[in-house]
Amino acid sequence: MKHYVNRLFFSLILSMSVAGTCAAAVQEAEQAKPDGRPGMGNDVATGIGGKIVETMTSGDYTYVNLEKDGKNGWAAFPAMPLAVGQEISAVNCTPMMNFQSKALNRTFDKIMFCNRILTPAEAELLNKKSMGSNVAVPISTEKIVIDQSKGENMYTVAQCYEQSVDLDKKLVTVKAKVMKVSSGIMGKNWIHLQDGTGEAFSKTNDLVVTSKELPKAGDVIIISGTLFRNKDFGSGYKYKVILEEATIKK
Repeated sequence: MKHYVNRLFFSLILSMSVAGTCAAAVQEAEQAKPDGRPGMGNDVATGIGGKIVETMTSGDYTYVNLEKDGKNGWAAFPAMPLAVGQEISAVNCTPMMNFQSKALNRTFDKIMFCNRILTPAEAELLNKKSMGSNVAVPISTEKIVIDQSKGENMYTVAQCYEQSVDLDKKLVTVKAKVMKVSSGIMGKNWIHLQDGTGEAFSKTNDLVVTSKELPKAGDVIIISGTLFRNKDFGSGYKYKVILEEATIKK
């Protein structure tokens, strides 16, 4: 009966919309944090993902150490069979800081509590959405200034939007800073470029480019591809402007 109540309690706390309330409930289920500090506020829409490099089940929870892009982080799920090497992802997880597990006799600096893992189909859809038009434009912590090169088919990011009617299905070359790269999605790499032109409020300061090449975030590159207007990838994800099948000039 005790295990049943614990499982029911776990499901209820993860369905709460306020992370502070959820954090307090989890503390009651396990143990109050030794320093008494609160969790991470209302950030309940956080997702996690990666390859399992360590896992253990104790009591009603399965704990996993996930590795992604060279970084590691801990997550907890209702007890389930998971194996090292398995790729998993989850959304709507609740972060907790300095969480002490009585069952494991250890304290996690940060751990994400999630109610389930995504199915492969859900994970693939999430990857597609991450490249979609609804994604927030990457924000630079400093002003971006790019010394623009002169040459045939050279355009700024802003000009790609301003002249998109005339440039539709034409070769375009852009010199800009790589703000974000997502690799291996739908068979290509997705690159966010900014050069300091355009307006953030209208999202004309960020240009998405697809390519087989894989630059690093922070690189300033010159890249050429075919510009498309109103490119629709389905599932409601549509770009006003995008460069496709682009190559980086050496």
